[in-house]
Amino acid sequence: MRITAMDVAHITGGLLVGPDCAAEGVSFDSRSTVHGELFVAVVAERDGNDFLPAARDAGAGFALVSRGRSIADLSCVEVDDTTVALAQIARHYRGTLADSVQGRVVGITGSSGKTSTKNLVRAVLSQGFKHVHAAAHSLNNDIGVPVTILNAPSNTDALVIEMGMRGFHEIERLCTIAKPSIGVITNIGDAHGERVGGAPGIARAKGELAEALPPDGTAILNGDDEWLPALRQRAGCNVLTFGMSASSDLVWRVESIDDLGVVTATFTYEGQSETVTPALAGAHMVANAAAAVLVGVACGMSFSAACSGVGQEAQEFGRMVWCTTNTGQRILDDSYNANESSMMAALRVLASASGGKKVAVVGRMAEVADPESAHRNIALFAQQAGIQIISLETDLYGQPSMTLDEVLS
Repeated sequence: MRITAMDVAHITGGLLVGPDCAAEGVSFDSRSTVHGELFVAVVAERDGNDFLPAARDAGAGFALVSRGRSIADLSCVEVDDTTVALAQIARHYRGTLADSVQGRVVGITGSSGKTSTKNLVRAVLSQGFKHVHAAAHSLNNDIGVPVTILNAPSNTDALVIEMGMRGFHEIERLCTIAKPSIGVITNIGDAHGERVGGAPGIARAKGELAEALPPDGTAILNGDDEWLPALRQRAGCNVLTFGMSASSDLVWRVESIDDLGVVTATFTYEGQSETVTPALAGAHMVANAAAAVLVGVACGMSFSAACSGVGQEAQEFGRMVWCTTNTGQRILDDSYNANESSMMAALRVLASASGGKKVAVVGRMAEVADPESAHRNIALFAQQAGIQIISLETDLYGQPSMTLDEVLS
């Protein structure tokens, strides 16, 4: 997407220092900024303004900076708050995509599975549309959502946006920027539960996505989730459900599981059935794939065409990816993040996989409403499944805490 410095100054009320110029795409990390991009100096744990020389040297087209922080030889737009300004810019340019996306803007949230579902949705929609855009990595907050939008090519015909939350009104705020017409809520678990009062608060916060959808939009909800009735009530639009429950619109059933835990399943929708095999292991990936197929259906694709995208999704580091060491040991890498439901899903895959001794190296799950109970549940499940627990820098699993050096030795 082409962005000009003059437009950015006008949209944000900022001050343009230097000549007007254009950028293609946006970056907020000077280490990954490529030639011609707009560099946004985000002020967080580190002050992005300190990295303006590096962004200039990398060939940034121009920069969005804090007041008084412009540098020589790089056009800059000075604003009071670069994060607020970034949202304003994204909201404006999201409007320019309205004609090309035509209602195919997908917002995805949930306690777990957001990134995998994003990749599945992109793979499904790519079977029916030529220019599907989604972030290459997990970009789901006040920085990531605007960057995802601004990095979308001007001819994008389907836009997939991941939305995370750490409290109330965050998803609501992201929806005012992205304006999704289709919303997927993968599940309600315990991620960030301590911030919002446990599962009821999580359901309320995630439900902001359903509530933000337009009357002609579609909410795609988990038919096996106990919070389905509450979430359905929040949606003032059409609702499609996925699950193993026979009452779901798309019903999925496991057919087989291979020695790496990869599942082949049957999807049934409106009397039609298709066999699918997601690329990543675990029955929970089948649920994510079912949600993605319903996105395709909501976008006007045939059920068969939507199912043909399952298995073609990208795999991301740290999310249910199998690796093999030089000595032949197999490692299931699900290290990106963890809450009770996601960790339980990974342990189920490990338990179902072939092999001899099975060991799980686990760390502390942060921001869960009841840490002692959550860690105890994981330890009990691992014991019942015959999986040895090694506790990394925590004793919450009832095992001695070990350092990383001790684990590796």
